[in-house]
Amino acid sequence: MIRTLLVANRGEIARRVFATCRALGVATVAVHSDADADAPFVTDADQAVRLPGNTPAETYLRIDAILDAARRSGADAVHPGYGFLAENAEFAAAVTDAGLTWVGPSAKAIAAMGDKMAAKALLADAGVPMLPTWTDPAEVTAFPVLVKAAAGGGGRGMRIVRDAAGLAEAVAGARREAAAAFGDGTVFIERYVERGRHVEVQIFGDTHGTVVALGVRDCSIQRRHQKIVEEAPGVLADDVRAALHEAAVAAGRAVDYVGAGTVEFLLAPDGQVHFLEMNTRLQVEHPVTELTTGLDLVRLQLLVAEGEPLPVTTTPPADGHAIEVRLCAEDPAEGFRPATGTLHRFRIPGVAAEFGPARGLRLDSGVVDGSAVSVHYDSMLAKLVAWGPTRTEAARALAGALARAELHGVATNRDLLVRVLRSPEFASVDVDTGFLDRHPEVFEPLLPADQLPVAALAAALSGAAARRTAAPVLAGLPSGWRNVPAFPQVTRFTGPGDEEIEVRYRLDRTGGLAEWGRKGPLLTDPVEEGSPVNTELPVVELVTATPDRVVLDVDGVRRAFRVHRVGSSVFVDGPDGAASLTELPRLPLPTAELAAGSLLAPLPGAVTRVHVEVGQRVAAGDLLLTLEAMKLEHPVLAPADGVVTELPVPAGGQVETGAVLAVVDPEEDSQ
Repeated sequence: MIRTLLVANRGEIARRVFATCRALGVATVAVHSDADADAPFVTDADQAVRLPGNTPAETYLRIDAILDAARRSGADAVHPGYGFLAENAEFAAAVTDAGLTWVGPSAKAIAAMGDKMAAKALLADAGVPMLPTWTDPAEVTAFPVLVKAAAGGGGRGMRIVRDAAGLAEAVAGARREAAAAFGDGTVFIERYVERGRHVEVQIFGDTHGTVVALGVRDCSIQRRHQKIVEEAPGVLADDVRAALHEAAVAAGRAVDYVGAGTVEFLLAPDGQVHFLEMNTRLQVEHPVTELTTGLDLVRLQLLVAEGEPLPVTTTPPADGHAIEVRLCAEDPAEGFRPATGTLHRFRIPGVAAEFGPARGLRLDSGVVDGSAVSVHYDSMLAKLVAWGPTRTEAARALAGALARAELHGVATNRDLLVRVLRSPEFASVDVDTGFLDRHPEVFEPLLPADQLPVAALAAALSGAAARRTAAPVLAGLPSGWRNVPAFPQVTRFTGPGDEEIEVRYRLDRTGGLAEWGRKGPLLTDPVEEGSPVNTELPVVELVTATPDRVVLDVDGVRRAFRVHRVGSSVFVDGPDGAASLTELPRLPLPTAELAAGSLLAPLPGAVTRVHVEVGQRVAAGDLLLTLEAMKLEHPVLAPADGVVTELPVPAGGQVETGAVLAVVDPEEDSQ
C-alpha cells in the first residue's frame, strides 16, 4: 500500500495528483526548482524538497536528485506526472531498483513505445496501419513531411516541411528543441497528412492482464503541433470508434501494458486511420475522459500500482460531453510567442470543482493570483474543462466562462480559445490539425477596436475615482470637475500594439459626464484641446464610478466594467471583452533612443544560434538568430531589407526582455 507519494513534476499535474492523494489519505511530496519555490503545487504538498537550479536539466530531469528527494522525505512511491521524465524508461527502472513503487507502466513497456520507430514496427506487424516513416533525411521520397521527436511529445521538436530545401534545417531545429525538452535529440520523419483529425484512445491496464479502452478523445485543434482544445467523446462514426478501441487495446496488450496510457491516431479525410504513437503516461487532456466516464484516472493509477485489479473491464458508456482548453501564457497574434511576468489576477467565474469530477466547470490550474510565470518552463497556466449534457452546451458554457475570466498581468490565448469555441466550424465538427491556419478570424481580440475608447474611458474614470477616494482634502468634490469647462481632463494610455490612446472628458458639478472624446488613429478628426465631443464616438453617460468598477450607459445600453490597477497597468474587463492598458505619466522622463532597425528580445531567453554576420545584407523575413525560451525555439527575422550592423549577443548568450538582439539598417541597404 502506498503511504507517501512523490510527484516528479510541477505545476497543475502535480496539484492534480495531490488532490486525489488527499482524498485517498496518501501523504504527498513535491520537488521544486528555485524558480518554483513559491509555486502553488509546492504549497499543496505535505512535504517539499528543493532541487537547486532553474532549468529542467538542472532540476526535473535529474534522476539522482529526485531519488535522493524520495529517500530524504520518506516517500515509498513516485508518480512521474507528464513531460520531463514521465516516459523515460531509465527513470522507471531506477525508481523500481531503489525499492520504490513506480506509478506507471513498466520500464520495458516505456522503452518499447518510447522507441517510436520500433513501436511502429511492432504494431505494423499486428496489422495497425502506419504512415510512411524515415529516420534518414536523405531517404525521404515525398513531401510534405513532419519531423518529430522520438522521445516525449506535446508538440516539442515537431516541424512541417513542404519541400526538400527546408528539411535539413528543420531536422536540426527539431533535434535541439527535443534535446532541451526531453534530454534526447533523436528525431524521425513521417508523411504529413493535410486536414487530418488527431484522435486518441485512453487505455488502462492492470497486473492481472486486463487492458481496457476508456473512450476516444478528439484533439485536432492545435497550435505549433500542440493540442489546445480537446474533447470527449470524439464525434465519430460507430465503426471508426470501434476500430480505434480495438487497435488501442491491441497495442496495450502487445507490450503487457500496466497503468494509464494513450494511443494516438491520425484520421485522414478519406476515413483511413493511421497509428501515430503511444504515450506511456497520463495525458494533459485526461480530465475530459474523467468527466464523461465518472472515473478518477489518478486513483486508478494508484490502485493498479498497488496491484489491485481495475474496477472496469469494458468500455464505459459516455455520459454527456466534455471539452477542455489549455489556457497558456502566450500571444497568438505574435506567433504564439510565450509571455512571462507576474499573474496579478487569475479568476474564472462559475468553477464547480478543481482537479476533480464536476457537472459543470472544472479548473486544473498551476497558478493563482500573484504567481510568477517563468521563462524556464511550459507556457500552460491551467486547463478549464466544461461538462454538459450535449456538446453544444459544453462549448457554450466553456466559452462564456473564459470570456468572463479576469486574467491580468500576462498575455494569454483566452480570446482565441473563445472564438474557436464559438465558431460555426467548431459547432459543426469541421475540425482538423490545420484549423487555425485556415481561420485567421479566430486570432482577432474579443474586444472590438471601436470599443477600445470606451474601455479606456472607464479606466480613466476609475483612476479619477481612486484619486478622489485617496484625497486628504475635499474628497466630496466630484472627480474631474473644473470651474473652467474649456479644458477637459486628459489621461493617456498605451494599448494593444503599443497604440497610444488619449482620453479627454469633462464632468459637470454633479459628477455626471458632460462630454468626452479621445485622440488617436481610430478617428478621422482627432479631438483637439477644448473641442466639442467627437460625433464618431458613442453617446456615453456615467452611471457610477468607483476605483474598481465603472458603470456607463453607452448609446442607451448600461454596461459595467471591472477595473483592476497594478501600478501603471490598468486591466479593464467589460461585456465585450478585456483590455490591458498602461497609463502614461503626465510628464514622461527622457529615455535613451535606440538605433533604427533595432530588434529587441520579446522575452527572456538564450540565443541558441546566430545565422548572420555583421555587414551581411539581408532581405525582409530572413532568419537572423534563434532565441530559446519556455522550451521552444523562436526565430528572429529581419523586419525589412537592409544590412546587419550590430549583433551584440553571441550564441549561448542570455538576454532579458527588451535587450537588443540585432540591428538591421535599411539605410545601409539603399546606399
